[in-house]
Order: sequence, then C-alpha cells, then structure tokens
Amino acid sequence: MAAQAVVGTRQQELGHKGEDLACRYLEGQGLVVLSRNWTCRDGELDVVAVEGDRLVVCEVKTRTGPVWGRPDEAVDERKLSRLRRTALRWLAAHRVGWCPVRVDLISVTWPPDGEPQLEHLRGA
Repeated sequence: MAAQAVVGTRQQELGHKGEDLACRYLEGQGLVVLSRNWTCRDGELDVVAVEGDRLVVCEVKTRTGPVWGRPDEAVDERKLSRLRRTALRWLAAHRVGWCPVRVDLISVTWPPDGEPQLEHLRGA
C-alpha cells in the first residue's frame, strides 16, 4: 500500500510539473490562463485559457517515456466529449455567455534524466 502511495505521489508531481510547463508555454504563445485543475461533477479541466475571444481548454498529459504509451493516446473521443461538457459547465459557473470553445491537447514527455519535450495539438 505504501509503495502505491509513493508511486501516486510521483505521478502527481510529474503531472503538476507538466501542467506548469504547459501553462508557461501557453502564456509564451500569447494565451491568458484563467483556471487550473477546475473540477465539477462532469470532470476536471487541467488548464482553461483564452486566446482572443476563444476559450481554450487544454488537457495536459505528461509521461516519462513510452512505457505507458504516447501521452496523446490517453485522450479518446469519450474523453474529448467529457472535456467539452465540462467546458460548458465552466462557462456557466463563471457566468460567461456563449463563446467559441476549442479543446487542445498538450503532450509532455519528460524523461527522468532529460529535458522535457512538449507537443501542442490544437483542436483535438
């Protein structure tokens, strides 16, 4: 049980580092980050940002290597549908009227002994 807790903690730390990197990247691209790790009954949004008049919901997947597959393989149509539903909940909770919404995927591969590599897939 203790080993699972340590593994879970390491995964959470890696995920948090990946989200930090993703936010810095998005801000460098001119987006404004509005929320991180926003949750509701439909799910969680890792990063919510705005680009012009468009809301951009970013799912961030971070891996240390290919053992668990590519980060983008973890996002299927069902996950995308949930992200879109959750984005509508975010809009309602923040009393934002309708606006265009785009769902992006940011894949971060961060090997334990190397530099992270980030890939931004727009409109996943």
